[in-house]
Amino acid sequence: MKKKALALSFLFLLWGCAPEQPQLIRKTYPPKVPPTQRPYRVGKKVYYPLPSARGYVEEGIASWYGPGFHGRRTASGERYNMYAFTAAHKLLPMGTKVLVINLENGRRTVVRINDRGPFVKGRIIDLSYAAARALGMHRKGTARVRIIALSEDEGGKILWSKEKFYIQVGAFKSYANAVRLKQKLARRYPLVTIEPYQKDGQTYYRVQVFAAQDLNEARKQLASLEKIFPQAFLVAR
Repeated sequence: MKKKALALSFLFLLWGCAPEQPQLIRKTYPPKVPPTQRPYRVGKKVYYPLPSARGYVEEGIASWYGPGFHGRRTASGERYNMYAFTAAHKLLPMGTKVLVINLENGRRTVVRINDRGPFVKGRIIDLSYAAARALGMHRKGTARVRIIALSEDEGGKILWSKEKFYIQVGAFKSYANAVRLKQKLARRYPLVTIEPYQKDGQTYYRVQVFAAQDLNEARKQLASLEKIFPQAFLVAR
């Protein structure tokens, strides 16, 4: 009887250690908003996928996932293929193509976002085995990377901008709310802009603060603004 009780306790312990899966927030959304763009919860934290990847730049730790997930459904509904150049990101829209640069060895590759994660503190992107191998980090398991969201011209050529970095502080459906935030930020920052953006017939007004032309300097500005606006992030324009 004691052995049976111990076995059951061990099973409960294993279940408690299993990674939590993203759970969509139950709410009524317009038909045009796909499930992959709706807020979701992991544990006690709620994530809000970005309506656009335009200008997105981020630095941090990348990891990769492989055999244990090969063939399983991803958050996009696709089957995970560890030999394809794909990745998981917590916020970027599904289908976004991202340039990933390994800052430890200079290698780079392009992946397509088709899953959500990683939900491990300090990690910004979870790569497929193929992408990790291309970046030379498959043996080590993790690496410090820079990711840049890409766009494509009509000929399919990949383009990205590295000229100027802005910090997106907020996005509003109401222009008046965007103006109020701009006026507040303008007391401290010399260049604050409002960038209109169309998505599914809805206009959003993105409030952005010019940070710098140098990425390292821009990240210092971001660290300062994040204390007041935790959801702020860098964009390249």
